[in-house]
Amino acid sequence: MASTTSALDHGPTEPRTVPEAHEKPDSKPRPMAKRTKVVLGALATVLTASGLIYYIHSRGYEDTDDAQIDGNISSISARVAGTVRAVRVHDNQSVGEGDALIELDPADLDVAIMQARAAVAQAEAELAAEDPNVPITEVTNRASRLTAGRDVQSGTAALIASQAEIQQLTAQLVQAEANDRTAQREKDRAIELFQAGADTAREYDVRVNTAAATAAAVVASQRALDAARAREEENRAKLESARIHLEEVTQNAPRQISSHRATVATRSANLDVAKALLAQAELNRSYASVVAPIDGVIGKKSVNAGDRVSPGQELMALSDIRDLWVTANFRETQLERIHAGQRVRVHVDALDLDFRGVVDSLGGATGSRYSVLPPENATGNYVKVVQRIPVRVRLDPGQPGSDRLRQGMSVEPRVALK
Repeated sequence: MASTTSALDHGPTEPRTVPEAHEKPDSKPRPMAKRTKVVLGALATVLTASGLIYYIHSRGYEDTDDAQIDGNISSISARVAGTVRAVRVHDNQSVGEGDALIELDPADLDVAIMQARAAVAQAEAELAAEDPNVPITEVTNRASRLTAGRDVQSGTAALIASQAEIQQLTAQLVQAEANDRTAQREKDRAIELFQAGADTAREYDVRVNTAAATAAAVVASQRALDAARAREEENRAKLESARIHLEEVTQNAPRQISSHRATVATRSANLDVAKALLAQAELNRSYASVVAPIDGVIGKKSVNAGDRVSPGQELMALSDIRDLWVTANFRETQLERIHAGQRVRVHVDALDLDFRGVVDSLGGATGSRYSVLPPENATGNYVKVVQRIPVRVRLDPGQPGSDRLRQGMSVEPRVALK
């Protein structure tokens, strides 16, 4: 009933018009469709031209985002052991070359200087005591040689005199023996004549006494000759001793001089060593103040007052902010036309600034070769991977904003391939 009433309320429905099967749609393009085609064509042309221009333009440049600001970082350490008395800086503080960073207690170093000075004084005294011995020994040796030479001359003269005396006494002995033989024969004749009564007693006594005297003279001459021969042997021994002494003095004199000179040289060397130790002690005293070797910014400070430090112990780091460069890790496929001297534009992300630079050099090996565990491709599981080689870019000096650059900042270098 409800559906019937609704149909009655709306009245009779009009018949639908069905197009005939032989009717064709209008073949003329609509104005909106034509404009769309023109816009799409123009857009395609622009995109193609832009892509072509970008391709041509990009072939003149090589860039990478694997790059950062690089520089030198000095490890600050003490050159001598000691106790820290004061720390003059803190992290992120800018310092200049020669500024004091750390002060060590110098008490121990002052004591070392006093000990070194005492060692120098002792070495000087030893050298002063030994140095005159060389000329003294030279004079003594000359006098000894002269004395020994005179002793040889005296011994030679004494020996010659003894030999002459022996010759004289030998002649006297021969004469005494001849006189004794004559006196003995005269004595024998006197005895025969006296016994025969042909000679007086007086003549007999004279002949007997003369024979006794000549016999005694022979004995005396023999003893004198023996004594002269003994003196000759003594003089010969003295001469030999004098000659040995002269030879000894002659041979030992240069050795004594050399020995004293060597001792003086040793004393002089000891003095030089003592002076060197004093200089080292004074130098160590200057190391009690640890200063900045370059201009830079302090970081990684790990020392405080009262700490005991040793030589070589890292106390803080000092980042150089004057001499900075860019290390850009280009893919090996990008290096075909990159070489030293090409201009580079470097965009720094942190500052949103561009800096000018130039390619300084290419690395001697890939980054993987410089790693702690370089890859080993001879294991049988080799997979070819594009490697990266570090390229050093030198920044032009004096550019605005360069004082804000810091090591480790990410940059995007773009090398002009000309």
